[in-house]
Amino acid sequence: MRAVDTNVLVRLVARDDARQVAAAEAFVASGAWVSVIVLVEAVWVLVSVYGLDSERIAKAVDMLLNHKDLTIQDPDAVASALARFRKAPSVGFSDCLALEMARKAGHVPLGTFDRNLGKQDGARHL
Repeated sequence: MRAVDTNVLVRLVARDDARQVAAAEAFVASGAWVSVIVLVEAVWVLVSVYGLDSERIAKAVDMLLNHKDLTIQDPDAVASALARFRKAPSVGFSDCLALEMARKAGHVPLGTFDRNLGKQDGARHL
């Protein structure tokens, strides 16, 4: 299976360049794999460049997670991170995902200096 980078995911969500959207859709139509690194980068771009708020980020991640042509790396951890993010958007999606990946790997608590993340079950504020 082929894979996609951050720019392809951003085009699928932002839909701000018709030519690139068409190319992205054509590329993923036969199936494409998305690493969690690319997913986190895409969320960062959507927040920092496009100014999406937490509700729209949650919708975008949900759309990508349930996209008919995309296979997200570790979808269970991503879905858990999304659920956590929806409950505590101040934590940030990437931190939610880091915590869920650590939990899945059996490496909790996750030590952090981030106060919001440190309040989450499975994390420890240092």
